[in-house]
Amino acid sequence: MQTDLLISLPFIFFLSIVVGLILYLVGWIIGAKGEKTEGKVAPYACGEDLPPSKLQVDVERFLIYAVYFLIFDILAFILATSLNTPGYFPAIYATIVLMAIVILLPLWRRG
Repeated sequence: MQTDLLISLPFIFFLSIVVGLILYLVGWIIGAKGEKTEGKVAPYACGEDLPPSKLQVDVERFLIYAVYFLIFDILAFILATSLNTPGYFPAIYATIVLMAIVILLPLWRRG
C-alpha cells in the first residue's frame, strides 16, 4: 500500500511542484540583488533617444507575408511527402500554388 502511494501520478506531480518551488525560493533568497539605477531601468536603444511616437506596424502587409509563408510552407511539405506518388500530383499542386501566388501578387504590390 505504501509503495503504491509513492509511485502514484498525483503524488509524483505534487512532489515535483514542491521541489520546484523550493529550488525557486532558495535561488531567490541567495541570488544577488541589484540596485535599480536610472541606466538599468531605461529602455535599450544603442544609445539613441527613442522616437516620441510608437512604431505602427502595417498589419495588412504582415498578413500578405504570412499568407505567402503558409503557401510556400505547405508546398514544401507536399513536395517533400510526395516522393512515392506519380509525378503529376506534385506538378498539379505546384501549378495551383503558382496560380494562387499570381492572384495574390496585386495585393502585395498595392501594400
